[in-house]
Amino acid sequence: MEVVSARGTSPRLLIADDHAMFAETLRVFLEKTATVVGVVTDGRAMVAEAMRLHPDVIVVDVGMPLLNGLDAARKIKEQLPNIKFVFLTMRDDPNLAAAALELGAIGFVLKHSAGLELLKAVDYVLHGKPYVTPKLRADDWVATKLRARQYSKDMTPRQKEVVQLLGEGRSIKEIADILALSEKTVEFHKHQIRELFNLHSTADLVLFAVKRGLVSINPDV
Repeated sequence: MEVVSARGTSPRLLIADDHAMFAETLRVFLEKTATVVGVVTDGRAMVAEAMRLHPDVIVVDVGMPLLNGLDAARKIKEQLPNIKFVFLTMRDDPNLAAAALELGAIGFVLKHSAGLELLKAVDYVLHGKPYVTPKLRADDWVATKLRARQYSKDMTPRQKEVVQLLGEGRSIKEIADILALSEKTVEFHKHQIRELFNLHSTADLVLFAVKRGLVSINPDV
């Protein structure tokens, strides 16, 4: 399948995935039909490289470390609204797909889907059309807004960042360094999150992060 940009040229793609072997396989596959301008392994690097390289499309794993793929995409959209996204995930969660669709004409493909479906998703978004894998499509996508609100309800962007990093097992000091905050501020956010969602232990918080899609668990790793 040939993939071309709306300008009729070979599209420039950035790959964001923290699993090195999968990312390399993806790069080799996509280079048959597009130009891969870079590969990054965490959400913050994805934001930085997007600002530097200005790719046409970012093919991104939702469950990225440091900053998940959805929140990284939101940050990029604020500065570079023309960049397109194709999200890859192991999770067949309609709420997650709906949250991604809040970003506009995105692609949403399960990681175990065939490669041709990924190319189809890239082609769709390059031409301004959304693509959600038929393996996941909900019966009624009119409910998209409601699903998206359910997925991200009640958390500020900063709280989501803190929850993700805590869920990844990072210390308060590490989180403070990553987010350029004081340790006291991180502790405050942690306390607020635990109070808001009635989380009594670190295990509760990690499970909460996993359920919200902020931390991924890859059974193959």
